[in-house]
Amino acid sequence: MIRVVLPSHLRMHANVNGEILLDVDGEATQRSLLDALEARYPVLRGTIRDHDTQKRRPFLRFFACQRDLSHEPADAPLPDEVRSGSKPFLIVGAIAGG
Repeated sequence: MIRVVLPSHLRMHANVNGEILLDVDGEATQRSLLDALEARYPVLRGTIRDHDTQKRRPFLRFFACQRDLSHEPADAPLPDEVRSGSKPFLIVGAIAGG
């Protein structure tokens, strides 16, 4: 099981509290993880990735094991600690301002 932590606005949107536990079919990558997340919570489709391009939304970032994975290829394997469930995959809302 992969542990996923959503930012508060997406947790409220999906009506979940705390971490989400997901089974991912095949190799655990950002793409397969987000596919599983959107399949389980269809209301999240289009909130994390663009509907057409499937690219990450600009004000969301992906972190795991104290690393920013936001610019990693979507099909790159997730870190072993995330795949084993010992560390969570974090989806974090970015803040901008001036």
